Amino acid sequence: MGTESFFAEVKRLAVDIIAVYLTLMKIMIPVTLVVKALTIVGAIEWLALLLSPLMALVGLPDTMGLVWAATMSTNIYAGMIVFYELMGPEPLSVAQVSTLGAMMLLAHSLPVEAAIAKKAGVKLWATLLLRIGGAMLLGVLLNLFYQRSDCCQQAAVLLWQPEVVESSLALWLLEQLKTYLMIFVVIASLMTLLKILRLLGVERLMHWLMSPLLRLLKINNSAADTTIIGVTLGLSFGGALLIREAASGRLSPRDIFLAFGFLALCHSLIEDTLLIMLLGADIAVVLWVRLFFSLLVMAVLARWVYSHEQHSVRHWLMAAK
Repeated sequence: MGTESFFAEVKRLAVDIIAVYLTLMKIMIPVTLVVKALTIVGAIEWLALLLSPLMALVGLPDTMGLVWAATMSTNIYAGMIVFYELMGPEPLSVAQVSTLGAMMLLAHSLPVEAAIAKKAGVKLWATLLLRIGGAMLLGVLLNLFYQRSDCCQQAAVLLWQPEVVESSLALWLLEQLKTYLMIFVVIASLMTLLKILRLLGVERLMHWLMSPLLRLLKINNSAADTTIIGVTLGLSFGGALLIREAASGRLSPRDIFLAFGFLALCHSLIEDTLLIMLLGADIAVVLWVRLFFSLLVMAVLARWVYSHEQHSVRHWLMAAK
């Protein structure tokens, strides 16, 4: 590769990084501000009131509705803080924490992550039904299993407690700025790494390794990179790159829906799983059961999607970008 060609590649990479980052920021910043405003006026507490009666279906106390509401509205960290604050003298069992943790993993950060999915073209109702409905279904199934077995009935041990920090709007804004800066660093690093892997030919190996999973879910190989990134690091990062792939026209509506659907149920397997384990959850549930459940749900959906014409999939599941 000559000098001019090298600098041309670097320039194209820089343009792509900035484009992907700005696309993500245009989604995240407005949604984050709206969620913060709703939090201030008590919207999370109202959502918790709606969720509290459903907690009996998954074998949890009514108060855990507030934990899930905070998690869905903001993020897992917020849910963990609420969980810590609501802990009473009688701790939850490992079974209960595992059930709650699995539901938190499937349905969290919905305003931001659903907006990212919508930007790629997936309808809001489809994302919310898949994530909230999937979380409730998994919670009910886990509760039925635990009711019929003696597994994980011992008291859960909390391995974490939040730091006591001053709560102010200025500090919140500072934390958001730090988060946005870190997102830029991560996106730049990921896209640079993918470029290097592509030049070295390693990307083809990644596609080959991912091919059994992609075939099961009937997803195009073009989504292999973003699927790997989303599963390991999180939906925001994988979703940002998937938005770019969707805009390029290389992915069909079926590919976009199935790729985003899988990432919606199964993303950030490393960080998020470790966070929930700090609450005392069983790793077999929050990692392996979650992964198996996500694969099963999306495999069934893939068969349904491919039993319908492209225009039907676009009409029912895909939104205007």
